[in-house]
Amino acid sequence: MPTLPVIVNSLEEMHSFGKTLGEQLKPGDILLLNGTLGAGKTSLVQGIAGALGITGVTSPTFVISRIYPGTTPLIHVDAYRLVGEPWALFDDLDLESQTSNAITVIEWGDGFVERIADEYLEVKLEFGSEDDQRILTAVGHGPRWLGFKL
Repeated sequence: MPTLPVIVNSLEEMHSFGKTLGEQLKPGDILLLNGTLGAGKTSLVQGIAGALGITGVTSPTFVISRIYPGTTPLIHVDAYRLVGEPWALFDDLDLESQTSNAITVIEWGDGFVERIADEYLEVKLEFGSEDDQRILTAVGHGPRWLGFKL
């Protein structure tokens, strides 16, 4: 069951929302972020990172994955370049050996996240009617996310 939409009107609001979300996360949590290019996925991750005391988060599009040390480590994966590629490329990241002590966020992870977890929170980011506006909804998968609200 999706959560009610959250409307974000600026980059600052996206960071603030990400920080609030990040404060609710715990080691072992996995988030799947879905949205078109420019929807704010990495900006949301930057806010989550802020809740963990992490700065300097950038998109891992070209390196595919980055691990940031913090109060809880943050694993940030961008699977955009892996879409349509063999599963082995994703499996080579060996995420399942690292996720239990970290918060893991996977952008463009449809079809990938299910390879490493049954429980995850899917956050969908869509463009709103205004230039900087984004609409976020979430769908929890597994018992961890029952009743979770954005």
